[in-house]
Amino acid sequence: MMPGINGAANGSTAYGEVAADKIIKDEHKPSAPSQTNEEDMQLVLQNFRLLIADLCQQFGMGHPGGAIGMAAIGVALWKYAMRYASHQPNWFNRDRFVLSNGHTCLFQYTNLYLSGYKAMTWEQLLSYHSERPDSLCPGHPEIEHEGIELTTGPLGQGIANAVGLAIATKHLAATFNRPGYDVVDNHTWVTVGDACMQEGVGCEAFSYAGHLKLGNLTCIYDNNQISCDGSVDLTNTEDVNKKMEACGWEIIDIEDGNNDVAAIVAALERGHEKGRQKPLFINVRTIIGMGSAVAGKAVSHGAPLGADNVAAMKKAWGWDTEKTFHIPDKVKKFYADIPHRGDQHVKKWNELVAAYSKEHPELAQTFKARMAGKLPDNWQSMIPSSFPSDATPTRKSNNLVMAKMLAEIPTFMVGTADLTPSVNLTHSGYEIFNPPDLKPESGAQGSYKGRYIHYGIREHAMAAIANGIAAYAPRTIIPITSSFFMFYLYAAPAVRMGALQRLKVIHVATHDSIGAGEDGPTHQPVELAALYRAMPHMQYIRPGDSEEVAGAWKTMIENEDGPSMISVSRHALPQLTGLTNREGVEKGAYVLREDKGAAVTLIGVGAELSFAVQVADALAKTGTKARVVSFPSHTLFRAQPLSYQRHVLRRNENMAAVVIEPYVALGWERYADAGINMSSFGHSLPGKFIYKHFGFDHDSMVNKVQGFLQGWRNGDVGRGEYVEL
Repeated sequence: MMPGINGAANGSTAYGEVAADKIIKDEHKPSAPSQTNEEDMQLVLQNFRLLIADLCQQFGMGHPGGAIGMAAIGVALWKYAMRYASHQPNWFNRDRFVLSNGHTCLFQYTNLYLSGYKAMTWEQLLSYHSERPDSLCPGHPEIEHEGIELTTGPLGQGIANAVGLAIATKHLAATFNRPGYDVVDNHTWVTVGDACMQEGVGCEAFSYAGHLKLGNLTCIYDNNQISCDGSVDLTNTEDVNKKMEACGWEIIDIEDGNNDVAAIVAALERGHEKGRQKPLFINVRTIIGMGSAVAGKAVSHGAPLGADNVAAMKKAWGWDTEKTFHIPDKVKKFYADIPHRGDQHVKKWNELVAAYSKEHPELAQTFKARMAGKLPDNWQSMIPSSFPSDATPTRKSNNLVMAKMLAEIPTFMVGTADLTPSVNLTHSGYEIFNPPDLKPESGAQGSYKGRYIHYGIREHAMAAIANGIAAYAPRTIIPITSSFFMFYLYAAPAVRMGALQRLKVIHVATHDSIGAGEDGPTHQPVELAALYRAMPHMQYIRPGDSEEVAGAWKTMIENEDGPSMISVSRHALPQLTGLTNREGVEKGAYVLREDKGAAVTLIGVGAELSFAVQVADALAKTGTKARVVSFPSHTLFRAQPLSYQRHVLRRNENMAAVVIEPYVALGWERYADAGINMSSFGHSLPGKFIYKHFGFDHDSMVNKVQGFLQGWRNGDVGRGEYVEL
């Protein structure tokens, strides 16, 4: 058996027959680690650890311990196992790497520098925690930089992102590969630490990856048994290997993860095996802060080791204690072949695609369009130009708008957290994304070609996985998630990460109103819109009928600045035919009904848009003229010129504005002077009674608006003094 590598109990794998110098089969890969003598390999590992120590010491900030302990993992990945091109970092078929334990970011930055990424210059590597605003070495990896596939930091997100990347590969491979032409066959690698193993989103993702049999996914567990508070057994004593095996992963143990590069490479190579049926979990035992005076201790995690400690490390390893950031020529030579090797990977793949294009010209044309992120030129014509006049829940309007597009444009990949009947995003003949050999007792058999994802009850992982799918390549796949709006509070951390990275994900939230009724306050999201309206790069839209739903989808599909969320109703809404228009939705707010002599602007929103129309009609009977504005999106409205905003609201003419929306008022102070809003959570009542219970019945709203207008005319209310009616 190869030294340091063991199969865990209960059916996991050992490598007694595989010699380290036989595991490299690709002609563009380097010689095996066994062909580097032990002294030179130790030089490389020591150099890596000392670079980390010096980088943290330089400005007295950083996270050295984990990165130092993962040195051998880094060598195994970047030098031997991963297939990538450091001088062509956006090569489509590259292996993807995600650092889920993002606090060990120096592990990734240093490997990017050593492997030759052009943007990661020596000066940039030294900018870690410097005052440079253009530093490519932020405190956690960020997607904007070469070699960084996704922004990580909140623990557990990265493993879920990696599942999304692996799903994208499986789906594209099933769709486009043909015998002899594996134009998509990249692998996804993700590292996790002890904390990622405990986070709920990580647990959701591990479970789902095992179910999906993602054999193109390898998770490397940096098992140093330390978290911020101390040793992991302070809080967690589960058998990780048995847990992962129960989730459907293949397990490999590495006993000496500090030095045994050959054993780690042998394990990683298992991930490249064709036809794998299980994701691979490599449990690598390491020592946090190895070689330092605080090795194996929590204090090494998040603080520099100290100048004296760093000097002692150098002395113990025979390095010059006066030199900092020193890279010996032998180490430079060790990494020198990586850029050329990567260019050869790209050359070989381009030749494959050229041959594929001759053998399968139509399929290749589609493949190239997908790589470029192109939608069909006629996609907008697939949105109906009109809709039935019957009262319709806007969750059903989603299907009226999108069924044809979802069926005919394979770019869209729809997913739901166990709510297929509620979110209405299926289409005729839709296929489920599932392992092709899975035959569930109920429901259809799927395949990796399928574009409908049953995430199960995993809202947080659903959104994080969707981020990974979106990040695989811009617009090659546009993921759509769906759930009740209330459960986008469960998903919110991942939705925020998507917004932070400006990833093109569309989230469909239903049951977005107290009008959902008898489900009660646990399912009535009175406060959640305020979060998504405030979130940068998030396009939150709350349409009021089918026509506005059409405008919302058109806007979301065109949005390239981040994720979008459409917020729709469970209950049937009046169709305001002739009043609503999709073009107005694109501007965030628009005049639904104008009256130059109006005394007040009534702002209607989403499921309650018709309330504003009804109140305006009732006020007219009393001699008070009111204009009506539909206001589906704060984000889109903020983007309009001030002249347009004034045209819509007319507050610059000293006209009062009253908003009607059964959500908390927070955020409306910017656009209205008063509002009929919620100041409490909802209640469990049938939908037809709940609006009256909270004062959103016709007579109550009319009286509230009239009372406010009286105070406005009398000067009792000043501009900016938002009144909650």
